[in-house]
Amino acid sequence: MREELFGPKVEKIGFAVTLELNEEGGKEYYVYLLNLSEDIIEGIIITSTGYGENAQTGEKIKTSTLRHCLEVMLPNEVAKIEPIMEDVFGLANEYWISFWSNDVMHDKKFVFLPETIVDERMKMIPEIGKKGIMLI
Repeated sequence: MREELFGPKVEKIGFAVTLELNEEGGKEYYVYLLNLSEDIIEGIIITSTGYGENAQTGEKIKTSTLRHCLEVMLPNEVAKIEPIMEDVFGLANEYWISFWSNDVMHDKKFVFLPETIVDERMKMIPEIGKKGIMLI
């Protein structure tokens, strides 16, 4: 019975933060959702929020919570979710996803830890065709 409380294991679903250049050559960062499974996922709800602490003052910091909804993602599909500002890279950036697959609800939390989204650590993500940091 306890196993049921944890829900089904989420596999082959991930989030990535990519670095892209705009028309003027400036840096822009975007968050993508990747469905790397062979299953269709539906009724997708994503919440994103940033949280942490100011290193100088010890004051707690929390960003607004954003919500996104996607009706369906096909197997091996990628979706651009939102832009992300460099200002929040010093915070933990949390993405919580809930979705249906094969008539079963799944959910999982993904967290980009503070200072892990840095250009030097970005690698090519073939599914997106851009450099970034990916969590699966």
